[in-house]
Amino acid sequence: MARLTILGIESSCDDSAAAVVRREDGAARVLSSVVRGQAELHAAFGGVVPEIAARAHAEVLDHCVEAALEQAGIGIADLDGIAVTAGPGLIGGVLSGVMLAKGLSAATGLPLIGVNHLAGHALTPRLTDGLAFPYLMLLVSGGHCQFLVVEGDDAFRRLGGTIDDAPGEAFDKTARLLGLPQPGGPAVEAEARAGDPARIALPRPLFDRPGCDMSFSGLKTALLRARDAEMAAAGGLTRAARADLAAGFQAAVVEILREKTRRALDLYLELAPARPAFAVAGGVAANGPIRAALQELCAERGVAFSAPPLALCTDNAAMIAFAGLGRLAAGEADGLGLAARPRWPLDARAAPMIGSGRKGAKA
Repeated sequence: MARLTILGIESSCDDSAAAVVRREDGAARVLSSVVRGQAELHAAFGGVVPEIAARAHAEVLDHCVEAALEQAGIGIADLDGIAVTAGPGLIGGVLSGVMLAKGLSAATGLPLIGVNHLAGHALTPRLTDGLAFPYLMLLVSGGHCQFLVVEGDDAFRRLGGTIDDAPGEAFDKTARLLGLPQPGGPAVEAEARAGDPARIALPRPLFDRPGCDMSFSGLKTALLRARDAEMAAAGGLTRAARADLAAGFQAAVVEILREKTRRALDLYLELAPARPAFAVAGGVAANGPIRAALQELCAERGVAFSAPPLALCTDNAAMIAFAGLGRLAAGEADGLGLAARPRWPLDARAAPMIGSGRKGAKA
């Protein structure tokens, strides 16, 4: 198999990233991965501000590309193609990456390949652990949460997902309610270590319904009410109460994801895969208790467990480059007509999730 080297560009939310991935003799390896976060720019607003994110991407993406090429020890002339996130995501950020990639493609004549950001996450276990198709994937991040049977490089079947907030979004909102810094996931996890997860009872939404769909909006509302009750009783939010609330919230998310994963595994195992495997990816996959619970479940079911290294769990461009390699190898490309897409479901056959909005399914 011919050697292929591809540049990946990612800018779907608040991380500007570029990476170089090479495939040779059937194996892919990451030659470089550069990520520039924007946490400081958004900290004062309690969440990502799309306009600020888009401007920041425009300012630093070209520097990320330069750094990725330098880190890989190659020049643009050594590339065989350019892969870029074309959606879904914050449209201003996606446009920043797509326009940069188009400019590079026009200037160099290199093939341009648009990649679904979610496909990048879903295919990462192929890059890191060489999982064989089909495997079950839980994609769990700040903007998305869904179970997918990954059947091929461009073949995904959704078994269920969140009907409202994604877990990462719920973690961020919880952090704001408890006066913790952003990003909320690491802050809530750290605070929860000092808390009692059983003292404050919080709901497990949709446990009484069959299937793999999830809901996190009601959990966030229940946390708000519990916080207010604690503040009314103590004349303010004590450190102990804050830790208990964080621990209770995290325990609820862990239990929801574990139970819904158990149901998804039941459906997946009906396919009788030769080498059954479960993978988790996305920013929330970096949460230690969530990983541990899912790993334990897989051990009980005799299913191989895969979780990318933490650097490849959150948004990055190595996953985008890797996802583009398959299409590049097949001689496929999008050309300069590539459009940025705020919504782009991986499984177009599945019905839109309830929380996907009037414009259609986002993921």
